Amino acid sequence: MELFGCKTVQEVLIQEEQVPEKYIHKVEDGGVPVPDASPPQLLDVPVIDLALLSASSITADEFEKLRSALDTLGCFQVINHGMSPEFLDEIREITKQFFARPVEDKKKYLRQGNDIQGYGNDVVHTEQQNLDWTDRLYLTVFPQGNRKLNFWPENPESFRRTLDQFAMELHVITKTVLKALTRSLGLEDNCFSDLYGEEGNMNIRFNFYPPCPRPDLVLGLKPHSDSSLITHVLQDKEVEGLQFLKGDEWFRAPIVPDALLINVGDQVEILSNGVFKSVVHKVVIHPDKERISVVALCYPESYKHIEPFERLVDESRPRLYRKMKNYRDIIMENYQKGRRAIEEAKIYV
Repeated sequence: MELFGCKTVQEVLIQEEQVPEKYIHKVEDGGVPVPDASPPQLLDVPVIDLALLSASSITADEFEKLRSALDTLGCFQVINHGMSPEFLDEIREITKQFFARPVEDKKKYLRQGNDIQGYGNDVVHTEQQNLDWTDRLYLTVFPQGNRKLNFWPENPESFRRTLDQFAMELHVITKTVLKALTRSLGLEDNCFSDLYGEEGNMNIRFNFYPPCPRPDLVLGLKPHSDSSLITHVLQDKEVEGLQFLKGDEWFRAPIVPDALLINVGDQVEILSNGVFKSVVHKVVIHPDKERISVVALCYPESYKHIEPFERLVDESRPRLYRKMKNYRDIIMENYQKGRRAIEEAKIYV
């Protein structure tokens, strides 16, 4: 059951002198920085030329770079994706302009009830839940029939037009990446694309991470992996915050201003029978600088079941995950309780 009455973080900063208890994460909750500890090292995330991943121009070197990233990291960056640096800056700018508006203006787009679309912060399931130090605007862009334009900001004036163009560009990129993933598994080109659907299934989340005077107490996002097939991330150009878990150690995500960072989601891990792993990540907060990001989560069509592709199941690699439907529906409650949803899909012998 969802509880209501949760302030936005921007309201907390205006009204509270100290960090409220519900935002404070204990060390065992996952990754609060240890005071005086050395900052995490920068992770070496491969940069892939997307133009070289298309079926007509794919090169052995670029394909091997992609396969290595999928096998070992669960994330990679793409350049030559078709969007200009100026357009990516425009996306960042409309994000900053929206969150810079007065709180009352933004509340026109406040998420209602159990609807995932709209402005706000965490869905609150229990009074004991730790909240993330972030405000967000969450919108469905595909299928287009599921768009709720009453949640699409009218100010800045260019917001709707720019978001629509961004979504169209990401839709094309998604199909190219999904085909490359299937080729990496030795499968037919359309295995992932058929699940994603011709029109696509995509939600875009605009994230705002206000500074916090006690960054050692809060997290912008708790450690988790995405419930998606893949997730596109447009990072802030100047302020770091995203971190990845590799082994038992956290690493900082590098900023490549003109690149899209792509994360493997849980549903690709399930479909690949564990050949590819979804990447666990979190967001830390800066003490005096705000940070934004724009995230596009790409899902299978909601009515389709997902399970490991049969060609990836044999005696040497038995089935590791059970058949699932509406997988993304189970992610949020698990996330807020500090659990990975993929644990519910695993087959334990």
